[in-house]
Amino acid sequence: MGSPTLSAADRLPFRDPALPIDKRVDDLLGRFTLDERIALLHQYAPAVERLGVASFRTGAEALHGVSWLGEATVFPQAVGLGATWDEDLVHEVAEAVSVELRAFHYHRPTENGIGTISLQAWAPVVNLLRDPRWGRNEEGYSEDPVHTARLGTAYCRGLSGDHPTYLRVAAVLKHFLAYNNEDDRCLTSSGLHPRVLKEYDLAAFRPVIASGAATGVMAAYNLVNGRPCHVSPLLETELRSWAVPTGHELFCVSDADAPSNLFDPEHYFADHVEGHAAALKAGIDSFTDQNENSSITIARLREALERGLIDEADIDRAVRRQLQLRFRLGEFDPDLDPYTGIGPEVIDSAEHRALALRAATESVVLLKNDGLLPLRADRAPRVAVIGPLADTLYEDWYSGTLPYQVGIATGLRAVLGDVVTVEGADRIALSSRTTGEPLGGTTFDVTEWGDGVLTLRDTETGRYLTRKDDDSLVADREVIKTWFINETFLLEADPAGDADTVLLRNVHTGRYAVVDPADGRVTVTAEAPEDAERWRRELLRDGKAEARAAAQVADAAIVVLGNHPLINGRETEDRTGTALPATQEALLREVAAVCPETALVVMSSYPYALDWADAHLPAVVWTSHGGQETGAGLAAVLLGEADPSGRLPQTWFRGDDELPHRLDYDIIKAGWTYQYHRDAPLYAFGHGLSYTDFACSDLRLSTATVAQGGTLDISVTLSNTGARPGSEVVQLYVRALEARYEAPRSKLADFRKVRLEAGESRELTFRLPAEALAHWDVATGAFTVDPGAYEVLVARSAEHVALTAPLTVTGPAPAPRTVIGRRTLAVDFDDYSDVTLVDATRTAGDAVTPADPARPATLMFDSVDLTGATRFEAEVAREDTGPGEARIEVRVGDRLLAEVAVPVTGSRYTWTTVTADAAVPGDGVHDLRLTLHGDLRLASFRLDTPADDLRGTKDDR
Repeated sequence: MGSPTLSAADRLPFRDPALPIDKRVDDLLGRFTLDERIALLHQYAPAVERLGVASFRTGAEALHGVSWLGEATVFPQAVGLGATWDEDLVHEVAEAVSVELRAFHYHRPTENGIGTISLQAWAPVVNLLRDPRWGRNEEGYSEDPVHTARLGTAYCRGLSGDHPTYLRVAAVLKHFLAYNNEDDRCLTSSGLHPRVLKEYDLAAFRPVIASGAATGVMAAYNLVNGRPCHVSPLLETELRSWAVPTGHELFCVSDADAPSNLFDPEHYFADHVEGHAAALKAGIDSFTDQNENSSITIARLREALERGLIDEADIDRAVRRQLQLRFRLGEFDPDLDPYTGIGPEVIDSAEHRALALRAATESVVLLKNDGLLPLRADRAPRVAVIGPLADTLYEDWYSGTLPYQVGIATGLRAVLGDVVTVEGADRIALSSRTTGEPLGGTTFDVTEWGDGVLTLRDTETGRYLTRKDDDSLVADREVIKTWFINETFLLEADPAGDADTVLLRNVHTGRYAVVDPADGRVTVTAEAPEDAERWRRELLRDGKAEARAAAQVADAAIVVLGNHPLINGRETEDRTGTALPATQEALLREVAAVCPETALVVMSSYPYALDWADAHLPAVVWTSHGGQETGAGLAAVLLGEADPSGRLPQTWFRGDDELPHRLDYDIIKAGWTYQYHRDAPLYAFGHGLSYTDFACSDLRLSTATVAQGGTLDISVTLSNTGARPGSEVVQLYVRALEARYEAPRSKLADFRKVRLEAGESRELTFRLPAEALAHWDVATGAFTVDPGAYEVLVARSAEHVALTAPLTVTGPAPAPRTVIGRRTLAVDFDDYSDVTLVDATRTAGDAVTPADPARPATLMFDSVDLTGATRFEAEVAREDTGPGEARIEVRVGDRLLAEVAVPVTGSRYTWTTVTADAAVPGDGVHDLRLTLHGDLRLASFRLDTPADDLRGTKDDR
């Protein structure tokens, strides 16, 4: 039999797998017309049938399971995976997710009839969990960049597979950069001065990209230093520079509708065309905008080309990156792609169910235990499981559809037999004062999720009351999982003062329920309380009393509290605080009052302030929403079948600890995370207890002194001194002693999760490069390891240090900062007050401005050599914003060195240079202080001597 006949398209060079990918990409790129290339820039890239090229869609959600495509294995939330501190486990989870995504790709060829299911996974999220109130806290791994980067790399490698040529799934990191708030997220600016940028936020992305594990990055909605992330120069100067040694370019995508946001609502550019052009030139390769309607994006980019804002080289660069990825995914080599044989049977397979159980088990964190846990059937035969999450599991926005669910009560019941389950919810009737009829003709079980926000569930059907598109109220929602949540309500007091009467208000619309007296139809249409229907609230069942009765006859009570992932803390909505919902806290206290043997289980996407529980209960446990096997995993820990091996991936603060402002991204000055927070936490980063005991001993450093570019080995012996097997996470921290900069209290350098049998000991060795001790030196613009004294700490958490050892770094001492004859960026300060960081231009550079023009702002520059300085020069901008002076004072201590007025330049991006002679010549090394008065922007400054050329070449912008 002869060889099959190849079509003309199949004979083209880009179809030849023997050629290098770049040659194949160049061949295919050259065959597209200009219109075809522009069309490829949208998320939904159309097929090019004349070349046999299929359609391509960027983006599938795969954060902790395949999302939005139907039933798939659901693993613990990312923050729960972070709590495992187990890179191997995270790798296995990602591998399972990618295998299932491949199965969906092959065996469900379209998603809702729109495009092929993508093999580009928009996961993992490596944004750092700086603020526990962040609505998307569940999506990140940790507040620490080392921990996050390690797990992020493991997840990416699990998605990608280990084939040398082909990717199983392409991993895209979210969201670049400094994205940690939801309220007004498209308009807020995250202020990052260079130390925070380099040491913290970039530090989570860099190792993942430099390893080659990630294939792309998604830009964030927010702005950084006044500039939208979608036009950040850091996409090229940082991210893509890290990827160069890997041999592969990053394929960067926009977040949904973010390209349009550049004009509306941000008004950063004059129109949509300018915004799209700027995003493309900045490095965005794929525009996720206008849903599946690509025509709008195509038209804007076409006009940008016609207006000269972009050229064909900009288009080709982005298309080339897309094609490189598509070749690596095996699209053009189906006969060689090693993953084409994956069948639909892998979805929610027995193997993946077992992995989901293991992940759920290992993510459980034992926060406190005074001997109540593990429960023993002979000691506590009667167990009551109480609370709104007693036997209910919830999906979050990025989880898959649960194929089944094992709640906590169900998990315990499988081992203990009879388990009493009480939700502890009030059962009420709401009767119209107008008609006398009950709302919906039924009664409701009421659950509060914080700030008085309630869900009302029909007691007969179990379905939630919801607002329909026509504003009518119907109890027909089985699962709360939509972008706009219409199932949450407030019961507000009657303004007339009737204690038995309430108003029913829909949270999403803010409007009140009214009743049509003619037909009794109920809608939520009233704008004001005085127009709202009055409802008589009748308590039919007291939830606390029911819980109290169950607890009184139990030998042990498990109270399960926490959050609903779609309510009061989710994408687009930050939490207002960290307290438990008031009714949940009251329920807990009611149970504990009659059952001393009460354990609190918190199932949540984020930390809570558990001060009362920690002080009064014998046991406290945390799990994230752990997927389909949450209850089985938690039951295994509660009953001692598994050792609690999870450790906290972020700090749990006390209730009276006043957290910094949510938009203060300066972790150093604000005091965010275990590295800089000054008050003792309730539960520290890395904290977690075991049912056995561990001891660390014999800490040894291979050398007590190390050069600035050197490396040392650290060894320590870990022993299980208890009576049962268990797992410990050995955490290695470092800290600088007597640093010239504000150094972290401690900083995670390495960690390892180890399982030991009872009585077993093992020596662990860590390799510590001196660069792990580095800080970003603003004076030199580079990472620097200062010589001097350091400390190496082996710890069980950031606050539980087991062993310490001194370490000395040798090398030349840092020289004084040079500012004479040299341009110094204003953002390279050592300290500041009342300053906001802003964009110097729309495309590059940062500047500073007073946070409030009515108050002076201060910049401090330490250890500056001022010898011979006779002139001060500053690069400034000032809009014509009305009356009032603007000036800069330059001081050394109380001595005024120079003062310069700042003229109106007409625009915040129109820069000019102002100069002033020094009042007295500078002498020696001093701390320099610049004070900014009025509405001005400062990009840079320099000091000169008479010998300097005052009009020397300035750095380009």
